[in-house]
Amino acid sequence: MASTWNRRAALKGLLTTTAAVGTMGIAGACTPDTQTGETGLAALKNNIRQSVCRWCFQDMPLDKLCAAAKEMGIQGIDLVGPRDWPTLKKHGLDSPMCNGAEINLTDGFNDPRFHAQLQKQYSEMIPLVAKAGYTNLICFSGSRRGMTDEQGWANSVRGLQPLMALAEKHKVVLVMELLNSKIDHKDYQCDRTAWGVELAKKLGSEHFKLLYDIYHMQINEGDVIRTLSDYHPYIAHYHTAGVPGRHEIGDAQELNYPAIMRAIVATGFKGYVAQEFIPQQPDKLASLRQAVQLCDV
Repeated sequence: MASTWNRRAALKGLLTTTAAVGTMGIAGACTPDTQTGETGLAALKNNIRQSVCRWCFQDMPLDKLCAAAKEMGIQGIDLVGPRDWPTLKKHGLDSPMCNGAEINLTDGFNDPRFHAQLQKQYSEMIPLVAKAGYTNLICFSGSRRGMTDEQGWANSVRGLQPLMALAEKHKVVLVMELLNSKIDHKDYQCDRTAWGVELAKKLGSEHFKLLYDIYHMQINEGDVIRTLSDYHPYIAHYHTAGVPGRHEIGDAQELNYPAIMRAIVATGFKGYVAQEFIPQQPDKLASLRQAVQLCDV
């Protein structure tokens, strides 16, 4: 992640209010015979429902981002809380991954010191998510702090289990994000898909699933298509970004996003894939539009 953009700081800011890629490489992924709508943009197939993460466009007014997203076929805005939901509703957009109950990315469910606070905050937020008509609420394991995998699982189950009945009652899913511990989030415990899947198995609830962040998992474990194909029943949501650098997706970075999107579609996935890259190009919305078209397989 670029030094001037830190997701931890960006998410903290959101909570208090509730390799550069050239454009030709990305645009080249759009086939010349794509049908266009009245706006002149490529009409989307929508085999993948797409969203965009608010924090990546934090310097843009939310109204402007919503209007642009709607116009380019994006159906939701990720990582916003109750204060911003009315703006999304005004634009007819979903909130596919809600936030606002977490403490931060480091103090999570794997540490009993934070259980009381987290259980209080999630108990308050779960009904709000449901009342607004949404489903997914993000959560985090927190930092390892010397814990073994087994200790992390046991602590996380102890912290999350009391919330499962409430989540089931309100038809809300708590979704733990997989983050890399190699570059961006040192010491984060839920840093491998298998770790998150084992936690899901121990909880044994359809109201706990994983957010498979393609960028993060490429860095920490690779083998993206095989992994998401094997573990797709445990995955509720996806995030994108270019590797390395977390910038635009396209042919100047190492991930083949059209192939990954086709693999996601092949699993029968009906949720959302959210764009979570940090634009480097001067026209940030053009970068977003090209990413949307690239992922529309």
